[in-house]
Amino acid sequence: MPKVNVYLPDDLADAVKDAQLPVSAICQAALEKAVRDVTSMRGTDEPPPTGGPGFGLFGRFTDRARKALALAQQCARDMPHDFVGTEHILIGVIDEGSNLALNVLTSLDVDPGDLRAELLGSMSKRGRRVDGQLPFTPLAKRALETTTTEAHSLGHNYIGCEHLLLGLLATEDGIASQVLRRMGVELRTTRRAVVAALVGYVQARENPPRSQAGIDEVLRRLDAIERRLGEQN
Repeated sequence: MPKVNVYLPDDLADAVKDAQLPVSAICQAALEKAVRDVTSMRGTDEPPPTGGPGFGLFGRFTDRARKALALAQQCARDMPHDFVGTEHILIGVIDEGSNLALNVLTSLDVDPGDLRAELLGSMSKRGRRVDGQLPFTPLAKRALETTTTEAHSLGHNYIGCEHLLLGLLATEDGIASQVLRRMGVELRTTRRAVVAALVGYVQARENPPRSQAGIDEVLRRLDAIERRLGEQN
């Protein structure tokens, strides 16, 4: 049986040893779930539902993320295009209007309205109107795969618009990533901004606020995640 090494921060490794956890079994189960999630996205042309959780391949997507994908379909139809690309997905995230990804973009000095205009300017205006569900392009499917990977890497059991933003940005051949990078948005900085925004959200809910030491610990773990992602690429 092939062997896969798993590297843990020292404090986590010590805690795992103290708890006598079955590392191999836990890692195998987690990896199996991650592979199922990613490979299910790879072949999907399933329509993104806008209802509650538990809907097919998009069951782990938040309501806002599912709405963003539905708006991406609408954007493609309005062009009219017969496909949904990374550019349509990013416009869907913008048009959803009240998600964490927009807060992250604003913190990076990117105006969502200006970004939307840049995306529209990068799109072909030639297309054809078709009936039925519009398929995702190969790059859009890859972005959805990467979205799932980003959520897993950050230890999140849901997929939100912030993960969509990271997945789109990481898919460098896509129009969405090209426009974002042209506007000065980089993956590593955006990933850190997502973590900082989530820490701020938790901090706002918990009283007293989280200490700087706690935030530093989150950023240290993020460094470890980024190193692992770099080793895989």
